[in-house]
Amino acid sequence: MKASVVVIFFGVFLTCTYAAKEATKKIKKAKLYIPQIDCDAKAGKIINPEFIAKCPPGCQDVKYRVYGTDIYASFSSVCGAAIHSGIIDNTGGKILVQKVAGHAGYRGSFSNGVRSLSLPRWRESFLVSEGKPRKGVTYPSTLEYSSSKSTAVKPEPKKPEQDLKALKSAGTSNTSEKALEQGDTGRKGDQTSPVPTPTIQLATTTPTPTSTTTDPFTTTPKPTTTPATTRTTTAAAAAKSRPGLQHRVRDIGQVQAAQGRGLNTAFRGTSTSASNRNILRPNTGIQRQEPVAAFRRPAGSPAHLAMETDLWKPGLSLFDTGFASKEDLNPKPLEATSQGNPSCKVDLSFLMDGSWSIGKRRFQLQKQFLGNVAQALGIGSTGPLMGIVQYGDDPSTEFNLKTYANPKDLRNAIEKIPQKGGLSNVGKALSFVNKNFFSDANGNRGGAPNVVVVMVDGWPTDRVEEASRLARESGINIFFVTIEAAAENEKQNVIEPNFVDKAVCRTNGFYSISVPSWFGLHKIVQPLVKRVCDTDRLVCSKTCLNSADIGFVIDGSSSVGTGNFRTVLQFVANISKEFEISDTDTRIGAVQYTYEQRLEFSFDKYSTKQDVLSAIKRISYWSGGTSTGAAISYTSEQLFTKSKPNKRKIMILITDGRSYDDVRVPAMAAHQNGVIAYSIGVAWAAQDELEAIATDPDKEHSFFVDEFDNLYQFVNPLIQNICTEFNSQPRN
Repeated sequence: MKASVVVIFFGVFLTCTYAAKEATKKIKKAKLYIPQIDCDAKAGKIINPEFIAKCPPGCQDVKYRVYGTDIYASFSSVCGAAIHSGIIDNTGGKILVQKVAGHAGYRGSFSNGVRSLSLPRWRESFLVSEGKPRKGVTYPSTLEYSSSKSTAVKPEPKKPEQDLKALKSAGTSNTSEKALEQGDTGRKGDQTSPVPTPTIQLATTTPTPTSTTTDPFTTTPKPTTTPATTRTTTAAAAAKSRPGLQHRVRDIGQVQAAQGRGLNTAFRGTSTSASNRNILRPNTGIQRQEPVAAFRRPAGSPAHLAMETDLWKPGLSLFDTGFASKEDLNPKPLEATSQGNPSCKVDLSFLMDGSWSIGKRRFQLQKQFLGNVAQALGIGSTGPLMGIVQYGDDPSTEFNLKTYANPKDLRNAIEKIPQKGGLSNVGKALSFVNKNFFSDANGNRGGAPNVVVVMVDGWPTDRVEEASRLARESGINIFFVTIEAAAENEKQNVIEPNFVDKAVCRTNGFYSISVPSWFGLHKIVQPLVKRVCDTDRLVCSKTCLNSADIGFVIDGSSSVGTGNFRTVLQFVANISKEFEISDTDTRIGAVQYTYEQRLEFSFDKYSTKQDVLSAIKRISYWSGGTSTGAAISYTSEQLFTKSKPNKRKIMILITDGRSYDDVRVPAMAAHQNGVIAYSIGVAWAAQDELEAIATDPDKEHSFFVDEFDNLYQFVNPLIQNICTEFNSQPRN
């Protein structure tokens, strides 16, 4: 009897406990309200660092501008970016938005019916993903806007909560094991031989969203070493296991080495053509046979890295994961710092070809060449500085600009570099250098031109055009040294025809050198040094932000008023602060006009950004009539006749009314003298005059707004237009 009572009591207790837990769960599951945003809502105007929102239908429209690919500048349309990335379509839907730090460059592309634009840099970025709440994160039901407006709350039934999928990181994938060194191996193949595949570890951490100023493109993934797997299969057997694999054997030594290691090797070209460089090289007449020697990869080599992929973290880039870096290689200089050659002050990065195609002997020739270049340059603190990035499947920094400050130590360090192996992914290497190498932390000096010299055996195994364009837009001067370029019967294997012209800073021959044989590489040491030190011809150091003389022409007439005039000055300051201002970079001048004209300050008056911004703030309101035509003529004479020859002359005119005099003739004269004119009209400004003042096409160079308080809307489009126009200049 007692036992029965106990059992009944215990059963009732469990039932009550279960019911209580279920009731608690129901209480905890609060309904999530999703705020709705407009198609033109920009991430930069929303204060919340992470939020879920609902986009309306119809946002796939060219008027909703998007800047970037995968990661977007914060003044992009949020819903437009979501359509571009494929998260939603034109019918709208829920999205998750996460703010991240600014980026040095945004790549435009066409995706899902939306054309995104490129941008050199911006202060803040954002990511978009599926509109599912992340576990442990509380999302706002009302969004905070910088303009103090808030969204209306529209209740929406909550679907079952799911964890946010880990953001995919470009460059992080299952990469194949690199083949070991084989003396002088065959040329690069279009495919790799994945033997074996390293393990990829996926982490599913859930970070707390926070705002950060960390550059998201400097994060280096933590490597996890995986021991190499030894195989005893012969090279011949390995080749048979891959039908259709094309071989181009350079010499008998590579076959012996392959048999000794029994690893698959990717080759490029065919073995059937009589002109293929099989055992004897026609251009040298010598047999290239290498001794069979064991080659041991260093621990932690990129071939044995297993990369970790996390959910988004502040500071983590979608583009950089998968790159192995060696920034910890910072040995103390063995000798005193050299002053170097002061007539050649450049910051120089060599992209060293570590692919298997060049073989052991030619890799040694490449190292000798780089050592000779370091000696000829005269490396030193007040002269050129040199770092090296080696690339194969992935790039890695061997040492940066500040690691060595004298030629002897630099040459010794070069001699100790082991070969990476893999393919010749030049595009990936250029992207890596653009995002990571030329930073203050790596010794970039700012005032010295940035130069990249790409060494490539034959041809790259990936595309270089887009990565090169972004690097050039960042101010990097790209040189190519191509050794043993593709023969006529090999050109069918080249992934990107004319890749050199698509990559280099200019296509006039100055930035490219072709060498017929690795054994003739020593002959170009002095010609290359002379070119990289010719700073007057390093034109890609000039970007849209550091190579202009910008003259503001400001309407000070009575109709403007004191308050609105201060708003105009703030607009001028907001534009100016986006540029790199100095004596050698962008310079700013200003003219105010009524019936008369007054030079507020000339191009050579102020050489720092702070001084320019202070001078703009001090401009006093004049008041009077509106003679815009006379003001254009005055500005052309007083400002732009004193512009430097290598500067782009840009005039930005702001007015609120129709001019008392003719604007067409003065504007035409300015255009003929090379002045690029932008006209910005407010309130009563005449549209026909704005178009006459603006450079053709006038639709891209003239703007109109009904109120002074809305002038801020034109800051970003104006800068974007200036940069787009700059980047579209011919490269011949």
